[in-house]
Amino acid sequence: MNGNALFSAFGQNFLGSAPNWYKYTILAFLVANPVLLMVLGPFTTGWILVGQFIFTLAMALKCYPLQPGGLLAIEAVLLGMTSPDHVFHEVVDNFEVILLLMFMVAGIFFMKDLLLFIFTKILLGIRSKKLLSFLFAFTAAVLSAFLDALTVTAVLITVGVGFYTVYHKVASGKHFHTEHNHGSDEEVVEYHREDLDKFRAFLRSLIMHGAVGTALGGVCTLVGEPQNLLIAEKAGWDFLEFAQRMAPVTIPTFIAGLTTTLLLEHFKVFGYGTQLPEAVRDVMIAFDKEESKKRTTRDIAKLWIQGLGVVVLVICLAFHLAEVGLIGLMIIVLLTAFNGVIEEHQIGHAFEEALPFTALLVVFFAVVAVINEQHLFAPVTAFVLSQEHSQQPGMLFAANGFLSMISDNVFVATVYINEVLDALTAGDITRDHFDKLAVAINTGTNLPSVATPNGQAAFLFLLTSALAPLIRLSYGRMVYMALPYTVVLSIVGIVFISTMI
Repeated sequence: MNGNALFSAFGQNFLGSAPNWYKYTILAFLVANPVLLMVLGPFTTGWILVGQFIFTLAMALKCYPLQPGGLLAIEAVLLGMTSPDHVFHEVVDNFEVILLLMFMVAGIFFMKDLLLFIFTKILLGIRSKKLLSFLFAFTAAVLSAFLDALTVTAVLITVGVGFYTVYHKVASGKHFHTEHNHGSDEEVVEYHREDLDKFRAFLRSLIMHGAVGTALGGVCTLVGEPQNLLIAEKAGWDFLEFAQRMAPVTIPTFIAGLTTTLLLEHFKVFGYGTQLPEAVRDVMIAFDKEESKKRTTRDIAKLWIQGLGVVVLVICLAFHLAEVGLIGLMIIVLLTAFNGVIEEHQIGHAFEEALPFTALLVVFFAVVAVINEQHLFAPVTAFVLSQEHSQQPGMLFAANGFLSMISDNVFVATVYINEVLDALTAGDITRDHFDKLAVAINTGTNLPSVATPNGQAAFLFLLTSALAPLIRLSYGRMVYMALPYTVVLSIVGIVFISTMI
């Protein structure tokens, strides 16, 4: 065997079909990091590693971040920047999120018929793009406040893929129920291409409004985001007290966020404002009519079961009767049992969406372990807590927001709530000041973090989902479309945090 040919084959196999420049960049990172560690030390190299990992997220449409990000994480462990035990500790601390992704997202998969039915009616019944966008953002916010942002995002992804698949088949000259690869545009008929591009833009805007809505609602209540539970536990707040403490900041930001939705659609800026093409509407109407005609009694029974599943899901999540992931597993059992899904390969499809992201999240926790072990946030923390008490809430909000944009908001919240709790225990701050700082930490980690996909798990899930490449939703485009929301929520948030002093 020719040695050059074998070497070339290794190069072609490395990261598969990713562009050569991307492969060389990742190799350069891996080669440079040991040198940087010796020359610059672990602190600076740790920040460089975080930047490299963010690069892999930004290039998610070129190569799924699990492989390049995983190589960086493995190297970090081998270089001693963190340890396997520390990574395991981070994973265990976030096990609830992992359970949620494994089972809740799969549970939503078995509700897709009902979700597509309901959202098709909404899409066809509301012609105003402003009203439709407002409804997506408002509904996502309300649901996230009482359920969970990742669960709501899973619903948005399921609905988006459902809509896209229906039109893409027709645009490719096929029937609604024909087997079809909707990930390729090769078969798309030429005169459908313009409408398909507009439909992608239409879906992108709706999904982004909904994704930001999950942040608007998730910050409001104890069960909305994982870090909310952590902060409430440290502060000793129950559901009502948590909501009341947050209300002076969360209600104005909620109103400002929804107002931003309407303004973006009105002025058609930052990638928003695209209307649903009439050709696509006609296809969706025809699809809805055909589905209604061919719907059998058994199909109707399945929709009823899925509807009851939704009711059970909402009740269990709203009252937090069990960990979210366990509730998701229960939903899988109920919906598959009563709807006759009993073969392993039928059930397996439900896990295809969530498990790659679950693996990526574990890699992300390895990077968080590096951040923690190398104390990368320590200078920021020390600076903020050294300021005058009157300045601390606003600065904590800003610091938490900035660090959450580049790290994990749950990790950032953990670091800061423990710091201020230690200050309270030591008698350095009063209980009243601690409460204000806790509000600043919660709102800071939830609101400005919409700036980047790595700021919130729900955004990262959306970026790496099957929907993102279909509607051309890249890292850069997400950042661009989230920018007006980031600016508005950050300004309104810090203004109202300052009024609490």
